This record gives sequence, C-alpha cells and structure tokens, in this order.
Amino acid sequence: MLTIAVSKGRIYEEALPLLAEAGIVPIDDPKTCRKLILQTTRDDVQLVIIRATDVPTFVEYGAADLGIAGKDVLLEHGAEGLYEPLDLGIACCRLMTATRKNAPPITGRVRVATKFVKIAERYFASLGIQAEIIKLYGSMELAPLVGLADCIVDLVDTGNTLKANDMEPRDLIMNISSRLVVNKAAMKMKNAAIAELLAQFERTLAKRV
Repeated sequence: MLTIAVSKGRIYEEALPLLAEAGIVPIDDPKTCRKLILQTTRDDVQLVIIRATDVPTFVEYGAADLGIAGKDVLLEHGAEGLYEPLDLGIACCRLMTATRKNAPPITGRVRVATKFVKIAERYFASLGIQAEIIKLYGSMELAPLVGLADCIVDLVDTGNTLKANDMEPRDLIMNISSRLVVNKAAMKMKNAAIAELLAQFERTLAKRV
C-alpha cells in the first residue's frame, strides 16, 4: 500500500488529473465526506487529507510514503529528510513582499508580518536588512493597515486581495509550485511501486510541455 498525503483546496484539485493519469481516483470526495483517509480506484494506493503545512511532517516521519506540497511549505518546514524528485508545476503562485500603496522603499530596520518566518528571515538577511519578523496565521494584509508591520511576506496569485486592501506587491522572493516529496525509507522499501508512480507522473508532465 502506498499512502499519499495531500491537502484540501487548490493543490488537491490540481493534483487530481495527475493522479487520475496514474489510475488513482478517490472513491470519496473530501468536499462531501468527513473521511481523512480516502480509498482510491487502485487497491494499492490511498490518500490522506491533511493541512498543507503538515504534509512534509507526515512524509518525513513515514506516516505517508509520498506527499504533494508547495515549495513554500517545504522551505519553511525544512525538507532535508525528504526526497523531492518532481516539480509538478501545479498550484503556481509567487511569494512576495507587499506594502501599502505608495509606501516608501524598504530600508533600515523593518517589521515584517508573515507566516513564512524562516523564509522571510533568510530573505531579508540576504539583503542586509535588519528585520523583526511577526508571525501571523492569516489576514496578513491587515498588519500594515493598522501599523502592526511595515510590510508582509505572503503568497500572491491574482493580487486582488492586496488591491482590495489598498496594498501592492513589491519584491518577488521566489516563484512557487507544488512538488512531489518522498519518504527516504519508503524510497528504499517500496522502490518499485514508487518508481512506477514517478515514471507515470513524468510521462503526464511531459505531455503538458
């Protein structure tokens, strides 16, 4: 049995066609059922539905053999204990700094609100900017508006939420996409099954180029 960890939402929806090409179609829909373990049309593969930020933890500790997670989550988690064989090219967005519209350039000491604490620390350190990082779990756009922070570091897709809150994206930190990650022990113990799945994903991705 192979167990694949994936989160609800955009990553799950965009991963479904990839999984289907490998014959992996969930029997239950997580939108309409409360099951956290989904059986699939393949007897040897099941999905576990968890929070996006928990995917690398489940895979690293062997609770899942494979996982699909955004590069932002992997960098923030620290994925040294995982193989990352494939960029799936799904759920693409940008990790950026953002400020209030027409705010002055970021220089000197700066207060930054974000849930990506480690990434933000590394980024501002690389610029030689002293940053005080304030960890938030949501509503990032509110922080500069009420004076909690000078800027935010967050994922940007359309940018509509920023515009609606009188903010604008500034500097691109990195482009983000979802990656397939594999538990190192599973790669050895279940090598044939995982290699077959990787090959199928590679064939599917090659068709999209």
